[in-house]
Order: sequence, then structure tokens, then C-alpha cells
Amino acid sequence: MKLSEDLQWRGLIKDISSPELLKKLDEEQLTFYIGTDPTADSMHIGHFSSFLIANRLARYGHKPILLVGGATGLIGDPKPSQERQMISADEVLKNVEGLTRQAKQIFGFEVVNNYDWTKDMTILDFLRDYGKYINVNYMLDKDIISRRLDSGITFCEFAYTLLQGMDFVHLYEEKGVTLQVAGSDQWGNITTGIELARKMKDVELYGMTMPLVVDSNGVKFGKTEGNALWLDKNKTSSYELYQYLINASDDCVIDYLKKLTFLSKEEIEELEAKHQQKPEDRIAQKALAHEVITFLHGEDEYRKAEHISEVLFNGNIKELSLEEVEAGFKDVPNFEMTECTLLELLVNQKIASSRREAREFLAAGSITINGEKVTDENQVITPDMAIEQKIIIIRRGKKKYYMGVFV
Repeated sequence: MKLSEDLQWRGLIKDISSPELLKKLDEEQLTFYIGTDPTADSMHIGHFSSFLIANRLARYGHKPILLVGGATGLIGDPKPSQERQMISADEVLKNVEGLTRQAKQIFGFEVVNNYDWTKDMTILDFLRDYGKYINVNYMLDKDIISRRLDSGITFCEFAYTLLQGMDFVHLYEEKGVTLQVAGSDQWGNITTGIELARKMKDVELYGMTMPLVVDSNGVKFGKTEGNALWLDKNKTSSYELYQYLINASDDCVIDYLKKLTFLSKEEIEELEAKHQQKPEDRIAQKALAHEVITFLHGEDEYRKAEHISEVLFNGNIKELSLEEVEAGFKDVPNFEMTECTLLELLVNQKIASSRREAREFLAAGSITINGEKVTDENQVITPDMAIEQKIIIIRRGKKKYYMGVFV
């Protein structure tokens, strides 16, 4: 299958600047770039689909360059509805370092920082060398800018598209870049770069965007939207990522397999057929979790996430290590504790609202500690009962968990 055919089958092409680009993707070797601004020190799953395009194109002989926007990150890409809150220069620098390290580790390609060619430019240089080539009316027609005209947009955000266009021209001159790829929300910025190169260098550059990956509610993944799944396993553990992917909706999972994995068309179609026959087996979701986690963190992390999930499903919490327990119960209510009776534990930590309710839970067999049912209200809870002498997991009913940490 040709590259353009594969990208179209996966639904990875939304906009292209010229029909000629598809032929170039199939017949030439292009140097291209994709970028992200350092609004955090890690990428998230929303970036993952877009940045995987670097690997997809590289497999067909194209050369990727990954850009971290140390300069554009100081300004902020305009949001559709309101002004983006600026972050400090120190935080931008910290985020640039984190993203650069992560991009090299996960994707393995050359990484550049647009601050390197912007930091010594004066405002007069910017206006004379770049600003004179782009008409204000042209910028006002940009979707993001036009949507902000009624509520107001600062000159700072207004100028962002020109800064990104400047990056495209610089990378063309210095690295031979002729293509920029990005998520569909960057189309206006890409076309500014194409226009700038045409006027400044009399050259045709190319742009391509991909649809944004969205959750089951149609909301794109991202930090602003509050549903970020971070690629840094210290921010989103492999187990948390596994849980999200294994619970992906049936409506989304095949689309995710196309956009987030390198499984072939034949493999995905086979998974789709099996999934349609027995969706309760979650065959497609399991394949998705395996492919994504293995690519990001390796086979060992996937096996660990799978193990935690299986153990928690069976209720055998004592089989988990301390590290696995902390990963599996990262988001449950937790508290520090010392030795106490079971009744005191339930009441003092508000697992039960009263001594009477606590006794009712115990009589009904609704309380377990580390997977074992407990009924004696006078039983003393000690560190010897804890996992590695430190943590106990209390479950009330079928789904309500609490984590006690001995101090």
C-alpha cells in the first residue's frame, strides 16, 4: 500500500495544501517538521497520534524534524474562545527540556527549538523581515483569529501565526524542510508559513493536517480540556493508560487502532471482525492497549499494567507489590493511619458515617482489607497486615476503595 493510501485509510489526512502533495509523499523523500509548544513538560495522547506521523512518514523514507516551541510557547497559540494564560519563562524552559528529552526518547528523531533562531531577533527585524509580507486582512481571515474578533484578541496572540510561519521559512532555509504536518487546529498557521515562503523565497512549501483524536464525547484530548493522558509514565502510569484504553468505547476503538498503532490494514480488519462477533471479549481494546503502551514504555510496562488489572479484577490485592498497589490505587481517597480497631478505622476515616453504619457494613460482609473479608469490629489493624508493612486497601461494597498508609 502506498503511503498516501495508508494515511487516507487510517483517516489521518484532513487538509492538504495541494493535491500534488500526495504524489510527492509516494514518490519523493521529503524533509518535514511537526511541532508542539511547551505548555507542559510532557506530551499527552492528543499529541501521540500527530507525532506518530513522523514515524509513519519515516518508514517510507521521509526525514522528520520535531520542533519544540520555546519561542512560540512564550506567546501562546490563540484559543478559540478566550485569551490563553501566559506561563513564565522559567516554566517554559523547564517544559522545553522535558519535551525535548521525551521526544528524543519516544520518537528518536532530530529535535529543534525555535527559541534558538528567535531569541536574538529585534522587533524591528521581525516587522521588517517578516511582517511586511503578510497582509492584515489575510490574518483576519484565519479561523481562530476571526472567531476572537468579537470578544477581543491581543496583538500578542494575533502575531502568533506569523511567528509560526517564520519557523517554516527558517527550517526551509536551514534544514531543507518543505512540508509541515500538524493537527487540524494548526491549519491557519501552516498556511501562513506557506504564504510567507511564497512571497519571501518564491517557493512552494506544503502542509498537511490530521483530524484531532477525540474521546467518546467528541472532545479532543488535551491539558486545557482536563482529560489529558500524559505520555510520561510518572504523570499517567502505564496502568492508568491501560485502564483508559481497555475501556475505550466500541464506537471509538477501531478508529484508535488506525490512528494510534502501526498494525496493518489486514490486522485491524481482522480485529474488527472478531470484535463485532464478541465485543464483550474486548479483543480490539486489548490490542490497542498493548500496541500503545509497548510503543511508549516497552513490553515490561504493558505486562505490569495487565497484571495489576487482572489481580484487581480477581480481588487478590496481596499479590501486588507496593509499587503496583500505588499505581493501581493512585486516585482513590487515601489517608495516614496508625494501629487502631477496624471499627475505629471505618468511622474515623469516614468510610462509614457512624458506628452503627460501620457495624451494618461488617455484618453484611461489605468490607474487605487487601482483598480479604473482615467482620470483627474489634480486630486491630496493624502494619503486619499491610502490603510491605505500609499500605492497606479497604474496599466497601463492590467499587468503593480507600488506601491507608501507615506512618
